[in-house]
Amino acid sequence: MHEMSLAEGVVQIIEDAAREQGFRKVKTVFLEIGWLSSVEPDAMAFCFGAVSRGTIADGATLEIIEVPGRGECLSCGRTVEIGAVFDPCPECGGYPVHPTAGTEMRVRELEVD
Repeated sequence: MHEMSLAEGVVQIIEDAAREQGFRKVKTVFLEIGWLSSVEPDAMAFCFGAVSRGTIADGATLEIIEVPGRGECLSCGRTVEIGAVFDPCPECGGYPVHPTAGTEMRVRELEVD
């Protein structure tokens, strides 16, 4: 489960931000997870709860914002929504569709004390 190491990375980002900005407690973490990122939101939430214990983020709420997959079809040139990296274009059925959104995972915002 790679979500465990990703959750550890999120906690590290939070701790780095706390050192830079001087806050002492995180109440809410807003985390964007793209549909095409291969990150399972439920697994991420479970892992975050486990790895944040005893840290500045202990007890923080994890708000996951799902980012739809989008891509540009190299056959018809349209920008379309896709559910998987290797899906065909829903407009023309063509391949490949180059992903342009939904592959990311990022800490979007922190609510802090």
